[in-house]
Amino acid sequence: MGMKVDLIALDVDGTLLTDDHILTPRVREAVREAASNGAEIVLCTGRGPTNALPVLDELGLSGTLITHNGAATIEAERREVLHQYGIESIEVARYRDFCVRFGYHFDMNTAFEMMIEGLSPEADAMYKRYEAQPAWREAGTPLPEGLVKFTVFGSKDEIDTVESIWGGWSSGLQHIRSGDFFIDVQHLEASKGTALRELARNRGIDPSRVMAIGNYYNDIGMLQFAGIGVAVANSPDAVKAVADVVTLSNEEDGVAVALRTYAF
Repeated sequence: MGMKVDLIALDVDGTLLTDDHILTPRVREAVREAASNGAEIVLCTGRGPTNALPVLDELGLSGTLITHNGAATIEAERREVLHQYGIESIEVARYRDFCVRFGYHFDMNTAFEMMIEGLSPEADAMYKRYEAQPAWREAGTPLPEGLVKFTVFGSKDEIDTVESIWGGWSSGLQHIRSGDFFIDVQHLEASKGTALRELARNRGIDPSRVMAIGNYYNDIGMLQFAGIGVAVANSPDAVKAVADVVTLSNEEDGVAVALRTYAF
């Protein structure tokens, strides 16, 4: 069976996995079949490499990962950073100070390491759910170099409030809502769309031969870039509006349906 596409970018949470972070057999089979027929599978996620690699392993695949919403592109087998958009610690300090002042949980990320200064029961449960293992850092020490992402976590209402406040800031960084409970602060040029565009260019693949499947605002760039941009049914309306097609939800094996309908 031939493929209509050469490169398939898959968001992980809310798209490839169910709400309980399960990779269903039907989705796994469809992704593996696409790979065996010659399509390159690239997980394109807000996760860091450490907790994205287990998903790739569960798929039984290797290759390239686009992580941290495009801020770090990783070669999985060698654990090598192919490209990253770094951010200056002096710019991150403002966001950290805000979170400390108002009691919001946050973590700071280099390409391969996640660091925290505190841990609430809610945050602890969240990290376990995402199979993340953050490292502790002393609050009084200088912020680390080589950062690619700063993330604030809280309830939906809390993150709505933070998003509203930060929306009024003038900054050399961007912030993007990567889920109901998260905002990521990153380099102005970092996005899943720019990272996917760079990867396709390096592979010599025309955008018309690229398929992307996602579910949230941080997926919009890659859905717009891909020749076939697919939103799962559980996506917000703004995400569905930029997609070429809408498939079933992540709870209904939407990735498998999309692959078998549009990729083969």
